[in-house]
Amino acid sequence: MERSEERDGSDGPAAGGQEQSSGAPGLALKREIGLWSAVSMTAGCMIGSGIFMSPQGVLVYMGSPGASLVVWATCGLLAMMGALCYAELGSLVPESGGDYAYILRTFGSLPAFLVIYTFVLVAKPAAITAVSLSFAEYALAPFYPACASLPQIMVKIVASSCILLLLLINFWSSRMSTVVMNVCTAAKVFSLLVIVVGGAVVLAQGRSRTESLPFTFHNTTQQAGRIGMAFYQGLWSFDGWNNINMVVEELKNPKRNLVWAVMIAIPLVTILYVLVNISYLLVMSPLEILSSDAMAVSWGNQVLGSWAWLVPLAVALSTFGTVNGSFFSGSRLCYAAAREGHMPQLMSMIHVHRLTPAPAMVFTTAVALVLLIPGDFGTFVNLLSFLSWLTSGTTFGCLLYLRIKTKNLPHTYKVPTFIPAVMLLVSLYLVLAPVIDHPQAEFLYIFCFLLSGFLVYFLLFHFRCQSKCMQAATTHLQLLLEVAPTTKGH
Repeated sequence: MERSEERDGSDGPAAGGQEQSSGAPGLALKREIGLWSAVSMTAGCMIGSGIFMSPQGVLVYMGSPGASLVVWATCGLLAMMGALCYAELGSLVPESGGDYAYILRTFGSLPAFLVIYTFVLVAKPAAITAVSLSFAEYALAPFYPACASLPQIMVKIVASSCILLLLLINFWSSRMSTVVMNVCTAAKVFSLLVIVVGGAVVLAQGRSRTESLPFTFHNTTQQAGRIGMAFYQGLWSFDGWNNINMVVEELKNPKRNLVWAVMIAIPLVTILYVLVNISYLLVMSPLEILSSDAMAVSWGNQVLGSWAWLVPLAVALSTFGTVNGSFFSGSRLCYAAAREGHMPQLMSMIHVHRLTPAPAMVFTTAVALVLLIPGDFGTFVNLLSFLSWLTSGTTFGCLLYLRIKTKNLPHTYKVPTFIPAVMLLVSLYLVLAPVIDHPQAEFLYIFCFLLSGFLVYFLLFHFRCQSKCMQAATTHLQLLLEVAPTTKGH
């Protein structure tokens, strides 16, 4: 690794935005993401496995259908407020990397390294693994109609094949990746509309489960920890609302398109999610929902009859698109961190012909494949939600800190101060409430992992304990992969 230049808060976003990495003249990632591709990426990253697998998780923790619908709508509102805060930070720090870039330019090297340590080594690859497992389950479901549970070895083989295929697509061309994203997003929206319309038809035919309507909020939980866990499950379905910030340097006209992308995509997804959950409740009883391992498939069996096979196909295509979006943004996060010296220098290089961050993609793929071995969807949801909101809370703190410290920031877009303040409080609640009220072993593992990040940081950057053979390995791999350093996009 190269030693990251020490920064403090006085650098500010303006200073960070002017720095450049040394690299081949003119070699940089292309700006190939327009407004509608940005909308597609934002919506596509959010609509994935969560809406098809998490509804029962929200219902389990909230205890009533009515309260679960309130949670879904509130999750959409929180995602919208958070995305608007990130859009302002994206205009102040026009660099790829999202949370990492904002924390680096505001609070300095150590907090930024902890973000990259958890996200590059765990969170992003785990997100890819979790959704690829969901893809595999739905892709295999039509081939095992009589099985209560699918063979795990087959699930993991299909999931790993999905990850490797997307490595090839993203390595070959960023444009090809965005085309896949656009096609999959169209399929996702269409599949959700089928569920919404199907529920409306059932209601019109008088076959809906309306007998429990007077008891919609019966048995609603009052425990703060269980409410927090319900939001974890719901917000998992909205995860990806900030992914577009990780690829700002590949976004056309980012100061305009960043804001418009989230303002179009998130309300659309929120409305679809609420309507889809209403459709589930109209067709299936709460007990049927809680006992179903594949919610959308169970719904399709009751509503679509002989056409029910279309549901797992649509969901598989949907989750495939989500893995693609997570892969696209996750590799850019690794690339951005390496450019600042927080990852090996090789990760900051791009292919000289394809202009894609090939080494970062290969690394992200390797970690995701390792995480497939013990892969469990439910564990990943709680793990990722905790890490995500811990990091997001720090990022909202960046915006508040900049507002207080620097009065004349060069804003092209600005949210009211109460929005980042509310989001910071929400983040603290989502991080602390489940730990205090409903402690689980996963939270202890995360805490220990974060502590190990301090040790790694001081060994690598404070005491400079770095391998002497790293430079030689970087040179050989650079020649093998045909990659070179870059300059930052503008």
